[in-house]
Parts: sequence; C-alpha cells; structure tokens
Amino acid sequence: MAFTGTLDKCNACGKTVYFVELLTADEKTYHKYCFKCSHCKGPLVMSNYSSMDGTLYCKTHFEQLFKESGNFSKNFHTSKEKQLQTRTTPSKHSNLFTGTQEKCTACRKTVYPLEKITMEEEPYHKSCFKCAHGGCPLTHSSYSSLNGILYCKHHFAQLFMEKGTYSHVLEAAKIRSTVVQVAEPEESENKTDDEAEE
Repeated sequence: MAFTGTLDKCNACGKTVYFVELLTADEKTYHKYCFKCSHCKGPLVMSNYSSMDGTLYCKTHFEQLFKESGNFSKNFHTSKEKQLQTRTTPSKHSNLFTGTQEKCTACRKTVYPLEKITMEEEPYHKSCFKCAHGGCPLTHSSYSSLNGILYCKHHFAQLFMEKGTYSHVLEAAKIRSTVVQVAEPEESENKTDDEAEE
C-alpha cells in the first residue's frame, strides 16, 4: 500500500496540501507558501501572524486595520476613503512624526534629529559643529562662542593673544555675515533667472 498523502485542502488556494508542505493555523490547513498576509502578500510564520474571520494578516497590517477603522473590520479603506481622511485636520500628535523644520545655524540646511547638536539653543549638524578658525571638530566641552561664531578653545585663546582683544575677530565676523547676506539674495535671483529661461 503506497502513501497517498493527506486529503486536506489549503484554506488559501483550495489545492491539496501534502504532509511536507502542511501548516496548520487556527485549526485551518495551509501550504507553507500560501501562509501569507492577505494585504501585503508577505510570508508569515506562526509568531508574526494574526487572523480575522479566517483572513490572515501580518502583525503590522492587523494593527493598521485597527488604527484606521477603530475596530478590527476585515477591509482596509479604499483610496477614496483615504483621500477623505487626508483632508481632515491633522491629529494633535501628528507634529511629532512630521520631521523637523529646524535649520542648521552654520549652513542653513534642515537638521534632522539624528544629526542634530543643540548648543546655546541653536541647532547644528554634527558635521557643521566645528571651529570657524581652524575647522577643528567641537564638543560640548571644547568650544567657545563669540557673537554666535564657534571656536575651539585653543583657537579662541590664540585669536585673543594676537591683539590682546577680540575686536579684530568681531570685525571679521561682521564682514563674513555681510558677505553671506549679500550672497543669499544673488542665489535666489539666479534661481528666478533660470526659471524664467525654462
């Protein structure tokens, strides 16, 4: 007498399930390759699945169903329902997940939380947090600041020793800030000229 296998049918595809590909979950039989999330089609294992009325979901999409509808209804929202949801006012907690609008004090580009250092209530990129005189990397304990310009303690002391005062440093800072302010409008004018050519 030859072994004929099982007579069980896969709950997902309806085909016969043989013993080597048999998987049983919630008292239902599946092929191992048919045991996947009905939403994302990602493979499931016994430790990361949930089911609702016989429909399989990965934990992520099962939780998403609850978050979208407030209950565990079987269906995800359609695209029209999603559009209606996006038109509503944002949640009071949504600003926690929208990113940051902070700009680096040194380069004026957006500073994201993983690359941010805050010094004297001013945000900096870690890579921009360096000495204005020598380009030395700075730390919270190794910097000095004069009119918002960062220096390492060594160069800060060296600049003072040159003339016995910081007046020449302040003058250089004024010139530098004036050059930056003049350069920024020129860049925006160039952009509008380029846009006009298009």
